[in-house]
Formats: sequence, C-alpha cells, structure tokens
Amino acid sequence: MFRSVVLALLVASASAFAPLPVSRRAAAPTITMNSVQDMPGIQAPIGFFDPVGYSTTVSPEAMLWFRAAELKHSRVAMLAFVGWCVNGAGWHFPGQLSSSVKFEDLAGLAPRDAWEACPEEGKLQIIGFIGVLETVTELIKPHYTKAGKSASPPMIKPRKGYFNPAILEGAELLAAQNKELSNGRLAMIGMMGFSAALYWPGSVPVLP
Repeated sequence: MFRSVVLALLVASASAFAPLPVSRRAAAPTITMNSVQDMPGIQAPIGFFDPVGYSTTVSPEAMLWFRAAELKHSRVAMLAFVGWCVNGAGWHFPGQLSSSVKFEDLAGLAPRDAWEACPEEGKLQIIGFIGVLETVTELIKPHYTKAGKSASPPMIKPRKGYFNPAILEGAELLAAQNKELSNGRLAMIGMMGFSAALYWPGSVPVLP
C-alpha cells in the first residue's frame, strides 16, 4: 500500500516537473546570455559556471525551470541537513509521535532507521503534504517558468525580516539570494556526504 502510494506520487511529480524542451522557435528569448550571467548565484571564486553550455541551448522557460529546481533542492537540502544533525544529536520533541511510538524512541536511531520506524500513516501524511505543496506551486499564476525578468519565482516575496513587511530590493535582494544559493549548494553537498557515509561505510573519512 505505502509503496504504491509513493510510486504514484513520484510518477505524478515527474510528469509535472519534467524540464521544458529546447526551444526551436525564432522568437526572441526573454533571457539572453547576458541576463543569464546576471542571475543570482554567480559568485567568487567560481563565477559563471556552465561547462556544458545549457544557458546557450535551452529555452528561457527551461532556464527558469532549472533555477526553480535548484532553489527547491537547496531548500530541501538545508532542511534535511539540519534535521539530520538534530536527529544525530539526540534532540527530539516531547511526547508521542503516535499511540505506539515516542519521539524519544526515534531520536536514538539513525535517520534512515528513524524513518523506517515511523508509522505508515505518518509517512503517508508527510508525503501527501509534500504533494499538496508541489501542486499548489504548479498552480500559482504566472507560472514560475513564465516569470520573465522577475528576480524570484512569483510565489516568493523576500522580506527584510520575519516581522518586517518591507520587500527586499536591489543590492539587498541580490545579497540575500546569493547567500541562500550558497548555503543551499553547500547543504546539497553535505547531504550527499551524509548519504554516502550511511550507505557506504568508510566512504567519507570524517564521518563515522
């Protein structure tokens, strides 16, 4: 049952988020090589990095899809990295996760084992919630691949603080976007290291 639901959600997500095809139309693109090089995330010491040449071969919509995918993976990786560290440190919520499982029981397990120990109903709730978020993101208009020159996907409005309604603009916005992308890229590398150490013991010398 659980595996069938997971498979169905993965198939639906794959069809919804497949990258857009290369454009063969003669219409002028909304994103040029210059505007690609002006996108957030191009920072020292690497600078502009496109060894395969995607920015010169894919459509403008595909470039926006790649950026949205990078942001999504970055944010998920940052949450996963923090969650992995919290679980490894043994920190947990008080009380019961379900009638038969305590949060304390999961805190003493490796992340993979903690997930396996979760009740099936809890796993379905988590995966269902993720599916709802993905669906809502796809339904927001204009679609994030049609955002044009917008600095962020249309559902994102970067603010100056948690309680400050002012929207970031200009150099402040660029600095915040660069920080988020840098932290997200590092978190993705970190999660790859954690995963490798878990599934292939000894593959990451600095991790037990």
